[in-house]
Amino acid sequence: MEAGLLSAILGVAMVWAETAGPDLELQKIVGFWREVGVASNQSLALMTPKRLEALFLTLSGHELTVKAAYSSSGSCETENIVGSEMNVSGKFVFPGHREIHVIDTDYERYSILRLSLHWQGKDFHVLKYFTRSLEDEYGPGFWRFRELTADTGLYLVARHGRCAKLLKEVSLPLSC
Repeated sequence: MEAGLLSAILGVAMVWAETAGPDLELQKIVGFWREVGVASNQSLALMTPKRLEALFLTLSGHELTVKAAYSSSGSCETENIVGSEMNVSGKFVFPGHREIHVIDTDYERYSILRLSLHWQGKDFHVLKYFTRSLEDEYGPGFWRFRELTADTGLYLVARHGRCAKLLKEVSLPLSC
């Protein structure tokens, strides 16, 4: 399996990361989220020709459906994946030995997520920072992300992308 495929797997599953607590209101995390930052100690998790730009989340019972928008070689791709909630609020499992937890969120402007993936006998962990806005990084949330990832050696900051804008335009009317 190549680095690109691993990154695609990591990107699709980047939904919601660790320890937001038992009071997490899952219904409030649904909707559009644009990826703004990525942090990992593993460079393989950050190198990919297929870059995640945004997610659109829907919740049905204990299932979380993620529609992911990627930029790949100048074109946009989308992918749908369904995860099941574990018996911990805000922790979802997805196909391919992936787990996602909400670390921190204010529901309205930002979310910080952690993905864990077991692949080829190794555990990979990635933290991602998302905002609801196409333009704004929401400074207080981004500083919280930097605070949580201060010991992480590698960062990527997302570019404004047309795939995120297309996902938001297409998905918002459908959710109304």
